[in-house]
Order: sequence, then structure tokens, then C-alpha cells
Amino acid sequence: MKNAALSDLYRKLPSVNEVIAAAALSSLAASYGRDSAVDAVRVVLARLREEITSGLLDESALELALSGLAVAVEKQLRQSLSYSLRPLINATGVILHTNLGRAPLGDAAIQHIRETAASYSNLEFDLDTGARGKRDVHVDRLFRKLLNSDWVGTESPANAAALRAGETAEAAVSTPATLSALTQVSTRAVSTIVVNNNAAAVLLALNTLADGGEVIVSRGELVEIGGSFRIPDVMAKSGAILREVGTTNRTRAADYEQAITDRTRLLLRVHRSNFEITGFTEQASTAELVALARKRGIPLMEDLGSGALFDLRSIGISGEPGVLDSLRAGVDIVTYSGDKLLGGPQAGLISGGSELIRRMRSNSLFRALRVDKLIYAALEATLLAYVQHDHDEIPTLRMMRLTKDAIGERAEALAARIATPKLRVEIVDGESILGGGAAPSSILPTRLLALTCEGLSADELVARLRSWDPPIIARVDEGRVLLDLRTVFPEQDAAIEKSLATLGRDQ
Repeated sequence: MKNAALSDLYRKLPSVNEVIAAAALSSLAASYGRDSAVDAVRVVLARLREEITSGLLDESALELALSGLAVAVEKQLRQSLSYSLRPLINATGVILHTNLGRAPLGDAAIQHIRETAASYSNLEFDLDTGARGKRDVHVDRLFRKLLNSDWVGTESPANAAALRAGETAEAAVSTPATLSALTQVSTRAVSTIVVNNNAAAVLLALNTLADGGEVIVSRGELVEIGGSFRIPDVMAKSGAILREVGTTNRTRAADYEQAITDRTRLLLRVHRSNFEITGFTEQASTAELVALARKRGIPLMEDLGSGALFDLRSIGISGEPGVLDSLRAGVDIVTYSGDKLLGGPQAGLISGGSELIRRMRSNSLFRALRVDKLIYAALEATLLAYVQHDHDEIPTLRMMRLTKDAIGERAEALAARIATPKLRVEIVDGESILGGGAAPSSILPTRLLALTCEGLSADELVARLRSWDPPIIARVDEGRVLLDLRTVFPEQDAAIEKSLATLGRDQ
């Protein structure tokens, strides 16, 4: 009897052609295209069959569903033909939220992207000579201003002697000691190249400097970043041979020195990014590794991961090395991300001695990993803001610099507008974090909107917010939904107000 009843319900479902031929659907087929309309009808009918099979639809419920078939098809059409990548409101308080696209771009960067994308550009064209140019000159000139302005390099008698002897970089490739001597002179002039992310930057640098040779790295720095990408895996792809030294919690400069052989091509330091080791620990200092690199004639490379050009100590965050800190200390090559602490687009940045950077630029991998004109446009605008000391133009830096009191004032004003009898709003102390693997133990004090709604659990409430247009992403703690306005643009407050006011009335 049950199977017979199901068969009766299935027979009530119209065919795809019958639905498309209906007057209510003809306008949809004309607006969206017949093929798209047919696909939408098939999806809707398949959904009805599943609901019949699962027992969710009886005869009366099915009749009601069929009466709204045109509406369901139009909704499916809009959903299938709309963008999957959507803007949203980040109310989590995580400034560099990897899942939410990391650093948002400033107005100048967006405008420069728009202008560059809508027309032809001098991406690889020298306007002065009329000849072919290099795409990385558009940002290297700005990096030079930022990284060379007050950086103090080191010039030893051995370095100067190497140059006086007329040795070339090509000759130096076969002898690490000579290469290092040339490198230390050239590091007075720091250059930068751009690839598509920091993993690519590490790959290119290792392949250029250590293909077929050994790279010494502390066992405690063999990190895994998001998406299960591991430093040893990147190193293997580069052609370099990993030489682990020390232990997970303790690695001394002597461990590096004892591991150096005639096959050693590079000393590598990796910022741990998303975790810290505490307790019984020891780590060779940058100064010790720089001294060792000079003594043994081997380049020192540091993978910073986030890589700040902004002094984080000014906002109370210490212990997070910046790009200038590493270069000033004498590190030969530094790799870092564009869309983390720098506050620009996704990119992998390699800064260091001009001769080493020149070698990377001539590596065929550089072309495979290069970025397009839109990334250069966004990065150029971001760097110009740094050069002009206009830190408020960079949203990431602006969010970092917001005070607890300023966030609290916004939260109180918003709370006064959204509170309803069914929606309870409290203002509580909380913590924002940088995210993106930067300074994992550092926090920024903030003030939070803590929400509870009658008739909804915290998980249900946060899901409702997520379904809003634009979606509002919050976090749940101790049965409350928490909104941190540090990562919410002021112009988005109205959308939060509208969403929460609607929830308060509907329950």
C-alpha cells in the first residue's frame, strides 16, 4: 500500500516539458535562457521526488508545492546563476581570517584595479624608451623606498675584496663562500619580486639558491600551514635537500654549524606562524645565524610568513618580526605574504640582496609563478599608502589600530538600535586576534556585542545571521552569539541592525 501511495504521488509530478510549456514559465525561459530554465526545473522536480521518497510530502502538501512551482523554479534560477563568491560581513574579530579572504583592500587599491582592468596598461612596456619593460618594476621601486631608506647593511673586507677581484654572480654560483661575499655587498640595495603566494616565494627561492644542495633548518620550524602544505614538501618540490637539525623544542646555533658540509647551500629560518613552543625551549637568534652565515659563506633565508611593514609594537604586539627587522639584522632573503600583515592582495614577496633577486628573476619558475596586472595594481596602491604614511588607507592596519573605547562606543550605539523584547544585547569585554598565522598568542582588547534571542539557540541564531544578505559571520561562546565590530566596516553597521531587528520581530 505504501509503495502504491508513493507511485500515485510520483505520477502527479509534471514532466519537464510540461513545466516549461506553462505560461508562468515562458517568461523565465525568455529571461534566463531555455537551457538554464530546463536545468532549474529538473533540480526542483528532483527535490520534490526526494521529499516524496522520504515521506515529507503527502498529497495535500504536494499539491501546495506544485502550485508554487514557478516560484520555486525562479528561485532556483536566481541561485544557480548568481555569483558563488560573495561579499560578507566579518564580525568574528579575526582581522586576517583565511577562510574569509584575509586582508580586504583599500579604496585606492580597488580604484587602481578598476582602472587597470578596464583598459590596456604599461604592464610590460617602458613608456620612456618604447621598448618592452618588466612588470615587477611597478612595485619594486616602492619596495626600494620602503626597505632601503634607513637600512644599514654590512660590508666586510672580504666582501670588498671579492668585488675588487671582479668576480661575477655567475662565477659565484659554484662557490657558496664567494656568492655570500657578493651578496653581502649587494644587500645595501634591496630588491623585491612578486609571485602568487608565499609558498611560491619559498619554492622559487629554494629552487634558485639550493637546487640539488642541502638546506639546513631547525626541526622545530618544519611547520604545516593551512591546506596541509608542509615546509618539507615545498622543499622537496624545489629540488633542495632538507637537513634537519636540533630538536622540536631546542635548536642552537651550534647545531646549524655542525651540520654544514660542502653540499650546504642555504641556512633557512621559518617563522612558526600559527603556533608557539613554550616551556623548556631554545632557539638560535637571528644575530647568531647571520654571524654563522657570514663566517661560513652561506646565504641566510628567512620565511616570515605574514611579514609586516608596519611596526606592530605601536599597537602593543611584540615578538612578531617585521621585514625591515630581518633585513636590518643581515638576513639575505626574506619571503612573506602580500595579503596578511602587509594588507594587500594575495601575493608572495621575496625581498633581499639585488644579486640574489636577479638570479630568481631569471629562473624559469618565476614566469610560471608570476602574478597578473590586477595584483600589481592592488599591490602598487597599497605600497603607495605605506610610502605616504597613510595607514588608514589600508583596512587591515586601520582595524589593528582601533582602540577598545572606539569599538565600545560603536557597539553601544548599535545595541541601542537593535534591542527588542525578544533580542537581548549585552556589551562585554573581549579579544580580537590578528589571524592569518600572525602572532598567534597576541590579542587586541575589544568590546563585543553578546546576543541571545528568545526561541533560538545560539547555533540557530548564528546560522540565521549567516543566511542574511549579505551574510554576517559571527562566533558562538557560552551560549551567546558574539559580534566584534573591529572587523566590521562602519558602513556595514546598518546591515547588521536590519538583520537583527528583523530577527527580534520574527521570533
